[in-house]
Amino acid sequence: MEHFSFWSLFPPLLAIILAIKTRQVFVSLLFGIWLGWVILSEGNLLTGTLATIQALVDVFKDPGNTRTIMFSSLVGALIAFIQRSGGVDGFIKFVNLRLDRVKSKDPSSKKKIIQTLAWFTGVSIFVESSINVLTVGSIFRPLFDKLKIPREKLAYIADSISAPTCILIPLNAWGAYIMGLIAAQGFENPLGILISAFPLNFYPMLALAMVLVIIFTQKDFGPMKEAERRVREEGKVLRDGATPMISSDIIALETKENVKPKAINMILPIFTMVVMMPLMLIFTGWNEVENINQYPWWEQILFAIGKGSGSASVLYSVLTAITVGIILYTSQKVFSFTETVDLIFKGISGLIPLALLMMLAFAIGTVCKNLGTGIYIAEITKGWLSPSFVPFTVFVVACIIAFSTGTSWGTFAIMIAIGVPMAQTLDANLYLTIAAALGGGVFGDHCSPISDTTIISSMASACDHIDHVKTQLPYALTAGGITAIIYLVLGIVL
Repeated sequence: MEHFSFWSLFPPLLAIILAIKTRQVFVSLLFGIWLGWVILSEGNLLTGTLATIQALVDVFKDPGNTRTIMFSSLVGALIAFIQRSGGVDGFIKFVNLRLDRVKSKDPSSKKKIIQTLAWFTGVSIFVESSINVLTVGSIFRPLFDKLKIPREKLAYIADSISAPTCILIPLNAWGAYIMGLIAAQGFENPLGILISAFPLNFYPMLALAMVLVIIFTQKDFGPMKEAERRVREEGKVLRDGATPMISSDIIALETKENVKPKAINMILPIFTMVVMMPLMLIFTGWNEVENINQYPWWEQILFAIGKGSGSASVLYSVLTAITVGIILYTSQKVFSFTETVDLIFKGISGLIPLALLMMLAFAIGTVCKNLGTGIYIAEITKGWLSPSFVPFTVFVVACIIAFSTGTSWGTFAIMIAIGVPMAQTLDANLYLTIAAALGGGVFGDHCSPISDTTIISSMASACDHIDHVKTQLPYALTAGGITAIIYLVLGIVL
């Protein structure tokens, strides 16, 4: 397999180090991309610079990338709608009425209830990780602010729920993608393999469980403890000097004058977006399955989801949700036609920073792929393994690859292709190895400051991105460390 040896590590490492050091995520990603293309251009600075510009343009050559960037922008219009129409205020009043009925001597009980509700909301939205994060962040940000819960905590909860939920409830594009990778290794029953590996995928389970532990025990540690102290003593949901990853125009949108806040103005559009996601996966994948009518109906749906386009589905879903919102608000005479159009553009403009970050995230993913970063990391570790250490090593290597490249799906593709043959050749536990590859990919992606999911979590929560990364990292490392020990023990025992 072709790669640029240790040189392939420099671009992602530069982007990560600069992002943490300077807190300038845009500039850090851009420098990482530029260094990657300079290396690919054999050190020619002019050629590498021109190639960097072309690489940013080429992001839009991929229809999937373009649709995802469009989706990221259009979600801003949906957020603007539900805020200006009184949907968010209505939902807050709905929740507050029930919180007021909570009689407890513990002053933190309301905070625990809201954080738990955010957790349950995220777990219920298992159709797509981006929709999961954006929904949890946009719905609960005003409630967290009202109860003086730091934005970093909301970003942590949203980020820790999204990918773990999607991989543990694989009735979505995640499951279909993973089954495709397993099938490519020659297995006739990839669904059976995935089901057998499911109970051994410890990191997503621990990540979800750890959120609940933190919520109910309130035993924060690391930078998150300082964030909680800041809110408690100073009343600031963000630290001084923080740069929220969302336009203040969207955060500051209030319910239109003389409009009665109604929870339905938020719930119906969001519900529409969530429900449309699996339906659109089925729709976009139906004609892609050969002789689909020869299978039972439930297999037809499963195969269609497997062939469906995730990027097209999220785009169609948010467009449908916006359309439903327009019809709903028009029927209530909330907005005029001119106000509707202005609000759409206002919402889109507020999320332009996210669209740019998505473009940069796609671009650095492409340059890492061309450099063979993931392949190099995997190759330098596989030559000295014993069967007992295969699951543990696969997990650790998958963590490093996902952290360095910012992609869990790309890590799955690399590590399943390498880990499965390794397990078969060395007679290691196959299911444990596959689970380790999947869990490691989620863990590394969860921690990486250049991951699209991490970026979207910061944006949806209106949190400073590096603050989110720093406060989340100790929790993710704790769950990841426990997972690594489990794989080390089980690799020896099983």
